[in-house]
Amino acid sequence: MAFDATDIVLSIVKIAIVLSFVLSVTPVMAWVERRGAGMIQDRPGPNRVGPFGLLQPFADALKFLTKEDIIPAQANKLLYTLAPAFGLLPALTTIAVVPWGRPFVIPQMTIGGHVLFTGGRLFEPIIADVNAGILVVFALASLSVYGVTTAGWSSANKYSMFGAIRSSAQMISYELSLAMAALGVLLVTGSLRLSDVVWTQAGSFVLFDTIRVPAWNCFSPGMWLSMVVFIAAAFAETNRLPFDFAEAEAELVAGYHTEYSSMKFALFFMSEYMSMATMSAVIVTLFFGGWGIPWYHVPPTFLGFLLSAIAFLIKICIMLFVFVWVRWTIPRLKYDILMRLGWKVFLPLAIVNLVIVAGFIAKGWI
Repeated sequence: MAFDATDIVLSIVKIAIVLSFVLSVTPVMAWVERRGAGMIQDRPGPNRVGPFGLLQPFADALKFLTKEDIIPAQANKLLYTLAPAFGLLPALTTIAVVPWGRPFVIPQMTIGGHVLFTGGRLFEPIIADVNAGILVVFALASLSVYGVTTAGWSSANKYSMFGAIRSSAQMISYELSLAMAALGVLLVTGSLRLSDVVWTQAGSFVLFDTIRVPAWNCFSPGMWLSMVVFIAAAFAETNRLPFDFAEAEAELVAGYHTEYSSMKFALFFMSEYMSMATMSAVIVTLFFGGWGIPWYHVPPTFLGFLLSAIAFLIKICIMLFVFVWVRWTIPRLKYDILMRLGWKVFLPLAIVNLVIVAGFIAKGWI
């Protein structure tokens, strides 16, 4: 009975930690996005609500909560209402298979003579360490297109429909490049489990016979191209500039969520930033050592867990800043260039790179 209760408590703790992180991404990134845009474009950004504009996200949340919820007369009300949830659920659930810290053994804890945790239990900082972890990521991430498509069609708005069609074509195109780029990592690891991917990147190796670098996949021979293709495809998957054709304000008003207001629009807003955080976590796990710390063996203790979780969070924050940096630096591409890049550049490059990595493995170079 204690065994079952401990399992349940640990699972609840892990879910609470991950959900707290994912839900806090939106207000933090809303501030970082605006302040980052201000710095890049040489303007102040939000600076009125609170010191340095730090309370601006809370003012935005209050605005969304108090605005009138309008449903267009010609809209399909059921699908129009459900569409934001279709987009939010994949963003919330995908991160469940991503390891975010070093496993450690929990000592027995007692309070008032009652055993709170059974001693000797292994705490694994991952909600679901499934055998096919990367497949779960791709399967859940691909579901987000249903939210966009449903929102565009149910709104009974031509601009929304155009944005939905663009987004569905874009996501389907770049999912192939995303998966093919990740296959190189999986070949080296020999497993679909994301925790195995992290353990494979432990330690370090000598690069160019002179430089000792962490054994991350981004430094491994044949993996650089995989990393570039994967990150570029991740921008397209999350509808971020220079691939934000689902919205394209200059052409489609606001794209698939043109008719949305109040909390329904806020849910789409949240899902975009949550998807960015999840995709950043996957990128860090596949190419940047996950929770590993460069040139440091993380001990299997609670302190080691804290250090590894902080290192993982720092890497995610750096990747999120890259998302913001690219948005306010590179202009939006033309739609035909986007599709040409996906099918004629990124997908062939990912396939060629997969062959190269397989050759390196056969030769014993990786």
